[in-house]
Amino acid sequence: MSLEWEEPIIKLAQEIEELKKKALESGSSVDKEVSVLQKKLLSVKQEIFTNLTPWQQVQLARHPDRPLMSDYIRLAFTEFIELHGDRVFGDDPSLIGGFASIDKHRFMLLGFNKGRSVEEKIKANFGMAHPEGYRKAMRLVKLAEKLGLPVVSLIDTPAAYPGAAAEARGQAEAIGHCITEMTSLETPTIAVITGEGGSGGALGIAVADVVMMLSHAIYSVIPPEGCAAILWKDAKKAPEAAAALKITAKSLLELKIIDQIIEEPLGGAHTDPAEAAASLKAALIKRLSILKRISPSKLVSRRFDKLAAMGRFT
Repeated sequence: MSLEWEEPIIKLAQEIEELKKKALESGSSVDKEVSVLQKKLLSVKQEIFTNLTPWQQVQLARHPDRPLMSDYIRLAFTEFIELHGDRVFGDDPSLIGGFASIDKHRFMLLGFNKGRSVEEKIKANFGMAHPEGYRKAMRLVKLAEKLGLPVVSLIDTPAAYPGAAAEARGQAEAIGHCITEMTSLETPTIAVITGEGGSGGALGIAVADVVMMLSHAIYSVIPPEGCAAILWKDAKKAPEAAAALKITAKSLLELKIIDQIIEEPLGGAHTDPAEAAASLKAALIKRLSILKRISPSKLVSRRFDKLAAMGRFT
């Protein structure tokens, strides 16, 4: 699937393939022509992806082919052993977690499971967690603290599930409790926004010593459509809302909400999931190596100071 503003890229790529196909059929050489088109394709890609609007970034973060948590587990991690259940109500397949490792680094991994096929999406509730998902996360981060393991969170959710059943089981309390636990956890914590970081649903497991974002991910207190519906009574104003919300990685780094941007392959993570996973892996290894050398009490103190400093304006 391609996005509307990707059409110039798609057309050039098709021209290159058609030229190669004709050359194969005729037995003639088209190396020079292909080289010219490939240079033009690279130039067009750089022009488009260097100047994306916030709304285009939203579309890219939601791209149906964008790598999911399951892809990063397969491509970046050495091992993953999933743990289930919140020991109160049940197991939520929308928010998963367990023991994981990257090379010599062992940690507790949390993340949202969106699913790829229609069946998987329905089972995972499109990555929107219920209260039992956040209570499972709380159980796992406390286990990580007890075992002296860092916690790594991969964030890709439109929001927490807003249904009546979730509210009846204490959705807001579960998220609030999760944020409290993550704030005071005496072990290193890292959060990475890999796709959508939507509302309190994302924040529930995104409070961390280091917060990183993939370069085309988004992170916001509310989806642009919801913001537009509230401010302008018109969800079609979502592009304007996206610009006003400062939801892109570049804006959030400038505002000191996040600590690092992890660059994606040119064209977005979906064009080369293996390269995106390699960049994520390298960033995690570097940050884990640094954070492990800091005492637990110092980590909590630094985390509190970092959160307290947010939102100040001059």
